[in-house]
Amino acid sequence: MNNVAFIINPFSAQKNYQPFLTSLQKNLENPIFYLSESVAGTEQFITENFDKIDIFVAVGGDGTISSVAKSLINTDKVLAIFPAGSGNGFSNENNFNKNLKDLLAKIKNNQHREIDTFMVNEYFSINVSGTGFDGKVTKAFEKTSRGFKNYIKVSLQTFFSYKPVEVQFKSPDFQKFNGNYLMINVANTRQFGNNAYIAPHASTVDGLAEVVLVKKFPFWYSGIFAFNMFSKNLEENKYITYLSVSDIEFTVNTEDWHLDGDYNRIKSPVSIKVLPHSLKILV
Repeated sequence: MNNVAFIINPFSAQKNYQPFLTSLQKNLENPIFYLSESVAGTEQFITENFDKIDIFVAVGGDGTISSVAKSLINTDKVLAIFPAGSGNGFSNENNFNKNLKDLLAKIKNNQHREIDTFMVNEYFSINVSGTGFDGKVTKAFEKTSRGFKNYIKVSLQTFFSYKPVEVQFKSPDFQKFNGNYLMINVANTRQFGNNAYIAPHASTVDGLAEVVLVKKFPFWYSGIFAFNMFSKNLEENKYITYLSVSDIEFTVNTEDWHLDGDYNRIKSPVSIKVLPHSLKILV
């Protein structure tokens, strides 16, 4: 497997990457791996090894996967995943698990498929990105020790104080949806992570992204919202609107975004554009 490289985020899985590395070295003779402590470092490693590596394995959470994937978009290189994050939404949606032998069998089989990605202005995204409430939550969550319980805690703390953001769409076709929203998400797959399905009908192969507009709802509805999200039953109602688009442009009065779970500042106007069949992924 000399044509495979493993890019490991040493900060994922509560910085407990050594068991994976030990297992990798037991199963493969002299595996090629890189411990990445920055996005720039990941990009440099991929660039330096691009000509001799066919499959790049991202070992980490959705943010790690996204940082690897963006260097592989619109190339002949293949992305593979060993999930080691707190949510693992993209991994779940693409049938990767924490069994190294399963992953090595997939690599040996060397089959892949092509999936869509999308851009938020100049930034690539592969899973779910958004602004509003969850952008603010992500900003606060990154100051914690991560984990699902901390995410819920930060979400509840933010919910009571957060004021909806104002969204204005550029196209006349969408201007009837102008207004104030708790959050706006752009979904390439169905879930954030932890099996929370924000866009149950999203697909990575239809050339479309699901723009999910969520109005601020009363606190009593939060339990219903959460139940429907975790049971894959979110549907349009007076609080939720879905727009299936290949591209869309709007302004929003906040710069707090999350891109595949990682916090970013993005200025308006915001342009969303789907890149159909732009990423090869191992199956």
